[in-house]
Amino acid sequence: MAKKEAELPHEKLRLKVKSYDAKLIDNSVHQIVEAIKRQGGEVIGPIPLPTEFKKYTVNRSTFVHKKSRDQFEIRVHKRLIDVLNPQQKIIESLTDLNLPAGVDVEIKMG
Repeated sequence: MAKKEAELPHEKLRLKVKSYDAKLIDNSVHQIVEAIKRQGGEVIGPIPLPTEFKKYTVNRSTFVHKKSRDQFEIRVHKRLIDVLNPQQKIIESLTDLNLPAGVDVEIKMG
């Protein structure tokens, strides 16, 4: 029992990256993974999560022609990155990264 507990990592940093553009999120995730590996961190991922679809239906006309409608959709692409046993310099390098607009990063310690 004591050996299994010693093998498991004690700390984990979980990054959840979201974007509307698939190419933009892939480039950003590649940039994040490179920054972590440069600092000597151990990375699991990027793991692609299911794409979230939000669909909107809008009437074309304001008053008449109810059957005439437009449909729009927004796709939210998501990726998950885990950093095992993060050091302080890894966290600092992640906060100093200059990611493009339209990319949202959530950081959780766990």
